Amino acid sequence: MYFHASQIQGIEILKPHLSEHERPLVYFSTKRENVLVYLSNAVEKYCRETGFDYDGTYKKWGPYGFDAEGRQQIEEYYPEALIETYKGVAGYIYSAKTIEPADIEIRIPDAAVSEREVKTVHCEYIPDAYEALLAAQAAGMIRLVRYDEWIAGRKEWLKKSIVEEYQEYQKAGAHPEYLHFLKGKFGNILREFV
Repeated sequence: MYFHASQIQGIEILKPHLSEHERPLVYFSTKRENVLVYLSNAVEKYCRETGFDYDGTYKKWGPYGFDAEGRQQIEEYYPEALIETYKGVAGYIYSAKTIEPADIEIRIPDAAVSEREVKTVHCEYIPDAYEALLAAQAAGMIRLVRYDEWIAGRKEWLKKSIVEEYQEYQKAGAHPEYLHFLKGKFGNILREFV
């Protein structure tokens, strides 16, 4: 089974959209719990909540990795990131029996992509993404790494990464919504650069 998360209700056919791989794709995971992270996008949610006017495609914020056993770890890069991003957010997990895989390497465990439309066979309503993440963690399927635990030993890496990301997008004149998000969430790091 293949799983895909969305905030859109009633999708019968999942259609490819322009992706960060610069081609139209539909992303899936063969693990239901791994798509929970996509029920909300911190960048889009922050922009909407702060009244930032933007009508383009929002940059995805995917603060996760995988442990040695291949279990997804969702990490907080700033305090209360999980609550701010997921609490009270509803969405849907769609499943498909088969996909026609795209000829592209995705370096994410259990992930799959298709360049073709994919028929859904089931839709699961998720009333609160944060509660779903907590339940998946309690079942041992994912790990939520809170800011205080995550930041230990990573302060310099975070500072370097945020500054580089900000400067790269600012120079390219791309994704103003992402720059707004970075300034809002990491203003203390970016103070001397903006």
